[in-house]
Amino acid sequence: MVKFRSMVVSADKTGVDSTAVNDPRITLIGKFVRRLKIDELPQLWNVLKGDMSFVGPRPNVKRETAMYTTEENKLLTICPGITDFSSIVFSDEGDILEGAEDPDLLYNQIIRPWKSRLGIFYVENHSISVDVSIIYLTILAAVDKQKTLTKLVKLLHRLGCRQELLDVVSRKHELVPAPPPGADAIVELRTPQNSTAS
Repeated sequence: MVKFRSMVVSADKTGVDSTAVNDPRITLIGKFVRRLKIDELPQLWNVLKGDMSFVGPRPNVKRETAMYTTEENKLLTICPGITDFSSIVFSDEGDILEGAEDPDLLYNQIIRPWKSRLGIFYVENHSISVDVSIIYLTILAAVDKQKTLTKLVKLLHRLGCRQELLDVVSRKHELVPAPPPGADAIVELRTPQNSTAS
């Protein structure tokens, strides 16, 4: 996946995959690039090459996908995308993780469970009309995120999404730790585990 560099060289060697808004690995220019989402633009090249689509589950790094449950492996069955439901809901991921002692662990506890559920819901319900709606909502989110979330809740409700997930999508309440889809327990370690849960 092609992206503009927004972090110091060898930032990936630190073993930390999740990025809080105050992450010291982000360069001064990188903060500007990330705030405006300019770092995502080169992914259009991946779309042209056929490695990605405009809409689809956001790709994770290998260390993250190694932690996937059997249920989450559904996310790997279709082409990843530049945007999806979770890109809208968690566009403020850096702010959510700000100040976390272990951003990766917090990500796996309060973002991954819902991001994965939204991704799986997309895999099971994607269509051209859903993709067009996601692209429209992604653009609208840059102008008015709360209005966008309200429209997204309505779209997901029409598609038959469960109320628990709709409550998270509305972002009216604080995110709480939850097990990833197909798991019985909240993630306590951020090291890959061979899960056979489904």
